[in-house]
Amino acid sequence: MWDLGIATLYYLDLSNNFLTNIEYFPPTNMTQLNFDSNLTHKVLDMRMNNFNGKIPRKFVKSCNLTSLNLNGNRLEGPLPPSLVNCHHLEVLNVGNNQINDNFPNWLEILPELQVLILRSNRFWGPIGENTTIVPFPSLRIIDLSHNEFTGVLLTGYLDNFKAMMHGNNISVEVDYMTPLNSSNYYESIILTIKGIDIKMERILTIFMTIDLSSNKFQGGIPEVVGKLNLLKGLNISHNNLTGDIPSSLRNLTEVESLDLSSNMLVGHIPTQLTSLKYLSVLNLSYNQFEGPIPRGSQFNTFPNDSYVGNSGLCGFPLLESCNIDEAPEPVGSTRFDEEEDASSWFDWKFAKMGYGSGLVIGLSVGYMVFGTGKPRWLVRMIEKYQSNKEFYTHGMELSCRSQIITLQVQKLIFSLLFPIPNNILRLNLLLESLIKILREKII
Repeated sequence: MWDLGIATLYYLDLSNNFLTNIEYFPPTNMTQLNFDSNLTHKVLDMRMNNFNGKIPRKFVKSCNLTSLNLNGNRLEGPLPPSLVNCHHLEVLNVGNNQINDNFPNWLEILPELQVLILRSNRFWGPIGENTTIVPFPSLRIIDLSHNEFTGVLLTGYLDNFKAMMHGNNISVEVDYMTPLNSSNYYESIILTIKGIDIKMERILTIFMTIDLSSNKFQGGIPEVVGKLNLLKGLNISHNNLTGDIPSSLRNLTEVESLDLSSNMLVGHIPTQLTSLKYLSVLNLSYNQFEGPIPRGSQFNTFPNDSYVGNSGLCGFPLLESCNIDEAPEPVGSTRFDEEEDASSWFDWKFAKMGYGSGLVIGLSVGYMVFGTGKPRWLVRMIEKYQSNKEFYTHGMELSCRSQIITLQVQKLIFSLLFPIPNNILRLNLLLESLIKILREKII
């Protein structure tokens, strides 16, 4: 088999078969992969089979692999450190096996490694600190989920993932990852995106994500995470993390999915997170957050499930209402913020003057309209509007009709008579009185 295409073989894909033993690929006594005479070998894809045993322990120095995919087998033992001999390796995917090892720090010297998938194995222990000045300089996707890693989050690495930072002088074209000179093979991986396992048939070069979920990490969320402003997804759920959500997460301006659920995080939800305009999935459930849920922007769209399991939270979309005096966590004070606050205060003074005068005029007009007789023009408008509604069936009771008319009149009065301030609760009693008068006249 090894003689087949010895001079021209570019990639070999044995994925999604029923191969059960290493003897079907190289012999069972193979201890090294030698590509010395086959400089065109780039891709080795053996995913989704039933291979067992250990990964061959020696990759020779002339290794030219750019992609090694062993996902979905029953491989065990440690990762062979000789993988660093594959200097051009871009993708290493050994997820969903039974590999028992600590974090392979020695991979950090690979200059072109972009995708590192170690998910669903038996990796254990602390990540440790980086040993090079710029570790994993090209890394865009890292998935360490569903292992037994411990200790604090990998602060030293997070602070140096340069490919995930804007302004790193690394040019990235919007394209699919594929080995050099290949038009037939595209990299594909399975990632948990927005809480769902999704197979990405092709990986965009601009897609960047970190998944450290379902481990035993402790300590706080490092401030340096905010430097990774090109991230599309961040998942650090199901760990033992403590402390507050750092306000630096507001700098993740490209993030679409943020999952911090099932930890022991405390404090308020930073209002700064409302500035994340691309955030479409947020999961903060099962922590110890407290205070009001921020409002505005994307936060107005997140469901109840995003916050369940936090007994101290209140406000929309939860049923627990907040104390009227309770305010969200204040945004960090800066000179710009102070000037903006001063301007807002000045504008609000004029707004209140406008609302005050508008209210006086509105009440005067309202009194003249409703106090001098039946407002026939308003009744005709309402009757014409209601006659066009199909849901007014013959047998509908009068009380139901009255409630619907009341609702429509209330909306109409708002639009005709009153400017709408931020807090309309003060007008509620007045409106109820006006509605009662009008309803009596109509009925």
